[in-house]
Amino acid sequence: MRLGCIADDLTGATDLANNLAHGGMRVSLRVGVPDGDCDDVDAVVISLKSRTSPVSQPVSESLQAARWLRAHGAAQIYFKICSTFDSTPAGNIGPVAEALADALSARSIAVTPAFPAGGRSVYLGHLFVGSVLLSDSSMRSHPLTPMTDANLVRVLQAQLRESRVGLLDVSSVAQGGQAVRARLDTLAASGFRFAIVDSIDDNNLD
Repeated sequence: MRLGCIADDLTGATDLANNLAHGGMRVSLRVGVPDGDCDDVDAVVISLKSRTSPVSQPVSESLQAARWLRAHGAAQIYFKICSTFDSTPAGNIGPVAEALADALSARSIAVTPAFPAGGRSVYLGHLFVGSVLLSDSSMRSHPLTPMTDANLVRVLQAQLRESRVGLLDVSSVAQGGQAVRARLDTLAASGFRFAIVDSIDDNNLD
């Protein structure tokens, strides 16, 4: 298994599985943490229902999912979140991401909610829905996860216990993979474990 994915809801899990399959990977989609063997595939996507649950539940379930994926050979773990960063000041994106990072001893985590093909882009750390800021979109009045701040560095920072959040801006992204890695290393050395990554088009995302 090359890639083990933990998705925060079923819709996102199916979107991710579909994109991976279109990219040429053999994919298995599971609902809930599996308790059996692993299929002979390149990627497993585990769908959880963790976006608005009390924070202890998604943290526990996500850690269980990560343990199952690692036990079955996953070389890399990918935590799939909503492209509109649906969350509250308490989480659940930050607490789950931080718990996974601790469990995996991850020093540097790129946070990339952008999905340009779906009209979701990130510029200077601010999330846009189409041509408007997240905070000016219909998500502002969402009944469960009202998104009133488009600055994802600030939003994610408020959800973390100990980790700090930096920005990997579009000027670094445009220079390619080596520049991205260098910037992530620099941020980590300065105490920034997480980095919101700008992506305004598919070239940036790639």
